[in-house]
Amino acid sequence: MTEFTVSGQFETRDGTQTFTRSVEAPNENVAREHTFSKFGAEHRLSRNQVEIEEVSA
Repeated sequence: MTEFTVSGQFETRDGTQTFTRSVEAPNENVAREHTFSKFGAEHRLSRNQVEIEEVSA
């Protein structure tokens, strides 16, 4: 598996917060899905509250 760096921003009560995460995944689309899943589990955010701007290997 390849390690991808996913960056973007998500909504908070105070505005928006930027993030950068490292995710191991077989391809870029799976890395995006893992990121959405993690934010949902950890921060109780829906997909429309998370904006992924870049995914790089």
